[in-house]
Amino acid sequence: MNGPWDVHSDCTPDCAVHALPRVPATRMARRGAAFARTVRRALTDGERMAGPGRLRTHARALLDALDIHVEGAAALTAGGGTGTLVVVNHISWLDILALLAVEPVTLLAKREVGGWPVVGGLARRAGTHFIDRTHPRRLPHTVREVSELLAAGRSVAVFPQATTWCTAEAGTFRRATFQAAIDAGAPVRPVTLDYRQRGLPSTVAAFCGEDTFAGSLRRVLAARALTVRVTAHPVLWPLDGGLDRREVAALAGRAAQGGRPVPAATGGGAARPAAALRPAAPVPHAPPRNAPAHV
Repeated sequence: MNGPWDVHSDCTPDCAVHALPRVPATRMARRGAAFARTVRRALTDGERMAGPGRLRTHARALLDALDIHVEGAAALTAGGGTGTLVVVNHISWLDILALLAVEPVTLLAKREVGGWPVVGGLARRAGTHFIDRTHPRRLPHTVREVSELLAAGRSVAVFPQATTWCTAEAGTFRRATFQAAIDAGAPVRPVTLDYRQRGLPSTVAAFCGEDTFAGSLRRVLAARALTVRVTAHPVLWPLDGGLDRREVAALAGRAAQGGRPVPAATGGGAARPAAALRPAAPVPHAPPRNAPAHV
């Protein structure tokens, strides 16, 4: 039986493929130069980058430099007295930029993310809490930290799959961090990130296995008409339905990975109250942003 940190993905760099022909080398070069300039501007922003508005601006600028269009939800959190536990499927280093571009929240990520070029710096400035998976005994401490953040009104985004997969449907949502939402009485927002090229499902953004950041960046620079869609699903309220962390993880995973309607969970043979799915305020959806023209 796998432990809370023992996560293995079947995806490899070979899973990352283009759904459309690549852009010309000249277009790749222009994107690369624009991305480098945008990174330098972000790094010179210093501590000011930590503000939500600045983080959103820099994340959007980096995606624009790569000609990546963001569509879908314009907000992730549910509002109310506590923060929201935002639980997201994990595909790429671009996931972090996509989330920050929509609504900067505190991130919970594996320690390795802090060392990723560009994204690691943004994540650190965003106040990311990094998990050291080599020390499983720290898990209760991590859950307690997240619970305290939520109780204090700060929303936290986590990747419960604990590693990356090439599509939104793969992998399993691990249950540990869901305990933080239960302890804090906080809502859980399942979110789906998926990547497409002119409407076609694409794995080109996947950052899996022994892939390198440089190799992944080259694929992204060559990707034609790449879009990341951010879908925010109805909020789950664990305390309303008396759900335990295993049930909440299963419900959230079903929503985020399949996008299917979320039924009430069952446990011990008894139906759970439908109030577990009490709706929050409607999730606004952003109109398509004016990204640079794709070629």
